[in-house]
Amino acid sequence: MAQFRTDLDDIHFNLFELFKVQDGQHDLAVADLKEIIKEFEKFVAKDIYPTREVGDVEGVQLTDEGVKVPAIFHVANKGMYDNGWYALGLPESIGGMPAPEAVVLACSSIATGASVAFTMYNGLTRAAMNVILKKGNEQQNSLYIPKMMEGAWGGTMCLTEPGAGSDVGAANTLAVPREQGGFSIKGVKIFISSGDSDLYENNIHLVLARTPEAPKGSKGLSLFIVPKTSINEDGSLAESNHVQCTKVEEKMGLHGSSTCELTFGQTGECVGHLLGDEFAGMTNMFIMMNEARLLCGMQGESQANLCALFTEQYARERSQFGTEIINHPDVKRMVLKMRAEARGMRVLNLYIANLMDREREGEADLADEIALLTPVSKGYCTEKALDVAIDAVQVHGGYGYCKEYAVEQFVRDITVAKIYEGTNGIQAIDFVLRKILKNNGVAFNSLKKKINETINLKEAAQWKEELALLQKNIEKAEKIVGQYGKWGMQKKYDKILESCFDFMMFSGRLITAWLLLRGAITASALLPSADNEERKKYLRSKIVDFKVYCRHCLVQNSATSLSILSFSEGIENLEV
Repeated sequence: MAQFRTDLDDIHFNLFELFKVQDGQHDLAVADLKEIIKEFEKFVAKDIYPTREVGDVEGVQLTDEGVKVPAIFHVANKGMYDNGWYALGLPESIGGMPAPEAVVLACSSIATGASVAFTMYNGLTRAAMNVILKKGNEQQNSLYIPKMMEGAWGGTMCLTEPGAGSDVGAANTLAVPREQGGFSIKGVKIFISSGDSDLYENNIHLVLARTPEAPKGSKGLSLFIVPKTSINEDGSLAESNHVQCTKVEEKMGLHGSSTCELTFGQTGECVGHLLGDEFAGMTNMFIMMNEARLLCGMQGESQANLCALFTEQYARERSQFGTEIINHPDVKRMVLKMRAEARGMRVLNLYIANLMDREREGEADLADEIALLTPVSKGYCTEKALDVAIDAVQVHGGYGYCKEYAVEQFVRDITVAKIYEGTNGIQAIDFVLRKILKNNGVAFNSLKKKINETINLKEAAQWKEELALLQKNIEKAEKIVGQYGKWGMQKKYDKILESCFDFMMFSGRLITAWLLLRGAITASALLPSADNEERKKYLRSKIVDFKVYCRHCLVQNSATSLSILSFSEGIENLEV
């Protein structure tokens, strides 16, 4: 197994020097926040990272008692709760340990990169718990939240059905009112991540279902809390609630994460309780889904960063033709590009997390920008993370294709993040149609203004070629959005839809280049006062990241803009 490592310098730089999260409305100084990250990283290296290879090799087992996870998962899961790490960033009122969202995301990234399959169990538990906390009534909160906080009960979200994948509105799981209260739930859900396991004594499923008189489509869906095991009024466990795991999927990757087919009400009555208002299921579930989409982006970013670190270490140690392979220009190009892309994903996600902190602290007009960037995080980061992982295999050569050096697992584990929580094509449609066109371009133009302000800083003038490229990208973005508006008025919707994905990636590259420019400006300002060579080397690397990203990644937008703007014939006229 490759030795676990973390780019703490880059995490600290983004948090405390670029975004200055220490200035937020909390009582934690830089030293306190660094200590949290340091201790969490130690825990991850000791307890979570070892689950990565074991989970991949052993996988999960479906038994008569339910799904069994590898024994080592229990050790790491116990540590998550006993050491208070699950509580990091949660409200003090429920036993949490408040911290800036950006610091919480940085810690989650360290753990997820180390073992994404393991972290999905408590990650989805946390997401489900947050929905209950925000939409549950007092009785539901008092019943479920304490048990989920202490690690006794896990959580999932159950949307997909055999005939309703991306088209969630086609779901037909039924929820029939009971005379004695609650609803009788009957149906089958598939591809449910962390759908069952023996990590928890009970699993709390959030299930989208349709009441008997519900209208068709997504507007007729309601959200229900459905525990695997029924719960007595005093909170103790009763008999089975007839939620069965009837299948565990055999997957390309994420072998340690149970992806389940769950059958509700087949062997007896399955009782659920309405969470929030009837027919508000999609609205309420989107609380969890938006969190999950950002977590998907973080899954890509985190694995890309660890993968890049493994690859750089290998390239520094592997010798061919009389020198370490990192000295060969083609390998050096790949290693530098991997680092720039991976760090670019990190700064993008931490930027979004910092926006969330600032919005919670009362700063106005940030909600639209967060909404705009959420599909970019999910789509762009997962796409580019796979590219980074493939480059890692290439740098490792034949060894990369083998399991010994741990990089081929990244290819297998990252791939699904492009698919679940809404495919990247769906993210792109959401980005263009809802977050730009439906918003009349307000959030997009506001972000564009920020980019222009950075480009016009005198501190940025030292990178003339890169700034010229950034400026051309902004001009192309304006033309593309303008063209979308024209096509919309002409009802040429297929012309918009066929290029949504391309424009999401275009925007991801533009925004990432801007954030790396901000990092380069900050690093350049700090260089004269750097007091040791290691610090100077890191700061220089931030400038290199920006340069490399522009010449190897941002330039791809020239071809993308040509593809969108230069061909008049729509895809509907092309025969498959």
